[in-house]
Amino acid sequence: MFDNYSFRYTSVLIFSQVYCEGPLLRTMQLAGIFNDSKTFVDLYQLHDPNVTVENFNALMKATNNSPNRTEVAGFIAENFAMRDELDNSTLPDWKESPSILKSIKDLQYRKWAKRLNYIWKTLARKINNDLVVNPQRHSLIYVNNTFIIPGGRFKEFYYWDSYWIIEGLLLCDMSITVKGMIENFLSMVEKYGFIPNGGRVYYLSRSQPPLLIPMVAKYYDFTKDRKFLKKNIAILEREFEYWHNKKTIDVTKNGKIYKMAHYIVNSHGPRPESYKEDYQLAQQVLEQERGSIYNDLKAAAESGWDFSYRWCIRTNKDANLSLINVSTSDIIPVDLNAILQRNAKMLARFHSILGNVRKDWYYAQIASDYQAAIDNVLWNEVEGVWLDYDMRNKQSRNIFYPSNLSPLYTMSYDWSKRHKYALQSVSYIKRNKIDFYIGGTPSSMNYTGEQWDFPNAWPPLQSFLILGLYQTQVKEAVDLAKTLADRWLKSNYLGYDEYGKMFEKYNAMHPGESGGGGEYNVQEGFGWTNGVVFELLRIFPNAESVDIIKYDSNDIDR
Repeated sequence: MFDNYSFRYTSVLIFSQVYCEGPLLRTMQLAGIFNDSKTFVDLYQLHDPNVTVENFNALMKATNNSPNRTEVAGFIAENFAMRDELDNSTLPDWKESPSILKSIKDLQYRKWAKRLNYIWKTLARKINNDLVVNPQRHSLIYVNNTFIIPGGRFKEFYYWDSYWIIEGLLLCDMSITVKGMIENFLSMVEKYGFIPNGGRVYYLSRSQPPLLIPMVAKYYDFTKDRKFLKKNIAILEREFEYWHNKKTIDVTKNGKIYKMAHYIVNSHGPRPESYKEDYQLAQQVLEQERGSIYNDLKAAAESGWDFSYRWCIRTNKDANLSLINVSTSDIIPVDLNAILQRNAKMLARFHSILGNVRKDWYYAQIASDYQAAIDNVLWNEVEGVWLDYDMRNKQSRNIFYPSNLSPLYTMSYDWSKRHKYALQSVSYIKRNKIDFYIGGTPSSMNYTGEQWDFPNAWPPLQSFLILGLYQTQVKEAVDLAKTLADRWLKSNYLGYDEYGKMFEKYNAMHPGESGGGGEYNVQEGFGWTNGVVFELLRIFPNAESVDIIKYDSNDIDR
């Protein structure tokens, strides 16, 4: 009998044979029993893992290592089951009319915000008792406290989604729920040294954009809970050091060496939750090249942008670009380095609050080093914007992505030069005709069929862009921020008014319509979408829900 959770985390080998890698996972996923590959790795085991593996070995022996689809389906039916691992949870600090409602001037938006506040209750979950009794039979990672799921097919916590969820919860006066969610993440750092992509064991090979420190900053600014900060500062440092030490590489530019971050993963095989998709893609290359493709696909998933051609580098200028060219680890992303620069600044601030002068200086110096790298490697004076850097070809990647402007959001620039950065950013946005899109800012200008490319508009990227412009306090940038926020709010409101749902992503060309493409259908809920709406209504309480003028997308010359 397994009487504690440590079995689950220390017996990695036996779990990996079921949920993470190896012949059992390969056989189940390539049989294509489920339309969504994630379905299998979320199943509950009817037996302990060693029995599951023994039964699989017996199946393989009986079928000469070649079970047909019917035999695989039978094995799954005899050894696995769909089981609800989460219970609906009560939010102890939820209130019907949070304080933010009073500041929203537009009556329709105020009613809408009140309805969105109710959605938090529908997304609140707590892991049920079966994980206490049989933790080894689940892929779900146990956490103590109630959390908010994103929605749809995502029935576990996700790392960077939770940042905007937490912001929305705080704006709805739910600091107790937020504290519990942050404690869940802190427990992940204590167990693993980092926070996995999501709350499943098959996500333990990768993380997601490191937003734990900003989560704590938002919580602290809301509550002034110095005791919480003091208790957990060492864990925050540990997560920062994970990124700073394990996800960085030396980049040489103009004879100087800069330590910069990139997304990089080292593990075996396809993503378990998208096994068939990754496997089929990798069949296009030689066997010895497949390992790097699998790792770069996982690294792209670690970025949160799964998938976008942002992570592809063309090896032949005459060849068509596709995900087979995925080269995530060769790209130095603007947003990741900006986030880490801000994280270092925040750690310095936390230590200043706690009176730790030496640590304050230490992290301030790291922030300064990241800033120098951002200024000298990522800033492109000709384009007047920050650009991802291609290490393979030693050049900037001059392609529009909203993330190019993320240093405005993290304030990773010389404040005395904010007019320059603000005005050049406004010029960059207009030059790329982003102000033409009434449904939101698209993730890129490239239509690839991937969900993090055109025409999809994602909530976190709107947050980066709009708040970044707004924070410069430069009139032209603030005015553009208001315009972009107004369009996003209206698009989200239209969609909710027509469908009664909030989507994970929207169509930049058709206000209120959900986005599409990628490996799964658009999902509803939706945690970070709700959070960004509350964020924008806080900043722009005078926003108005007037009718949106439709336009002909053919008028836009992309």
